[in-house]
Amino acid sequence: EVGLGTAQHHELTLTAGITTISCTGGTYGETHSLVLVQPSSGIATVGFSTYFLFPSGSTPSISEGSSKIDLISFVVKRVGAAGTQLLASAGLNYQ
Repeated sequence: EVGLGTAQHHELTLTAGITTISCTGGTYGETHSLVLVQPSSGIATVGFSTYFLFPSGSTPSISEGSSKIDLISFVVKRVGAAGTQLLASAGLNYQ
């Protein structure tokens, strides 16, 4: 879980297995970046909470393999009782 109230840049080194990315906090209009780093051994499969909205509704396929790096950038569109919405895009497989 990523605490949006703690910073605007976040980095997660994943562990092998399945990880679902979720967020708490945040304020309308904030921009955030989330760097996802695959473990040096094993594969982490990544999913995203329903807060994340991607272009055309297509969740990105996160890179798999030793120490691969991906970047998710997003803007906080809405926070609150109606449900958080994060408008997100992905840069995949940085080398």
